[in-house]
Amino acid sequence: METAAKKTILRIELWHVAMLLALLVTLSPGKFVEPRGLLAGGLFMGINFLLLCFGVGWVMTPLASRGKVKVGVGLLVLKSVIFLALLATLFFRVQLDAISFALGFSTLLLAILVESLRTRL
Repeated sequence: METAAKKTILRIELWHVAMLLALLVTLSPGKFVEPRGLLAGGLFMGINFLLLCFGVGWVMTPLASRGKVKVGVGLLVLKSVIFLALLATLFFRVQLDAISFALGFSTLLLAILVESLRTRL
């Protein structure tokens, strides 16, 4: 993976953490969100994003050069299944607030948007 792409991914993650902490500080005292759900959603999305960018890129690049793209796609599907199982476990066993989780989950999408606007301007 190129150095510029790695820097962009890390900047997106920094935006993500900053926005997540800002939401936590502003909305938690008023009991608008459940802090545990907010952090779980942000952590879930942050780890998934890093695994997708670095992990899958690290695995698929050598496989693609050898013509083994099917193995790389299989590993991507396996990662997705594991994360969906983890997500189901979080909701059914841990009893997280879905709105707080979704808000934490959405901060990564907002971070990607902010970083893309920042690079365009």
